[in-house]
Amino acid sequence: MTRFLSGGFLWMGQHQDTGSGTLTSLVAGAVIGAAGLAWWLLNEADRRRRLGHQKAMLYAPRMQDGSEVLETTENGHLEERVEKLNAEIARVRAQLERLGSEG
Repeated sequence: MTRFLSGGFLWMGQHQDTGSGTLTSLVAGAVIGAAGLAWWLLNEADRRRRLGHQKAMLYAPRMQDGSEVLETTENGHLEERVEKLNAEIARVRAQLERLGSEG
């Protein structure tokens, strides 16, 4: 043991193994760095997800809020399209039922 004067006090100092302290510091720094990188990657992924959702909302068809009145020709055309879709759905359903009963 060696004696040295520090801040007006006499301390007993020991030689420490600086290799283990350095290794501990290195591991702690790697863990903190990995946690910081993971946090940043998660934030970036969340930001990109939100931006993608916002962009998708820009291109999504808008719902009518009732402030715009559709003309009767547009309503008639829409009703015609709905009827055609319903007829196609019924046709496909019948085909599936026939396939199910045959198999």
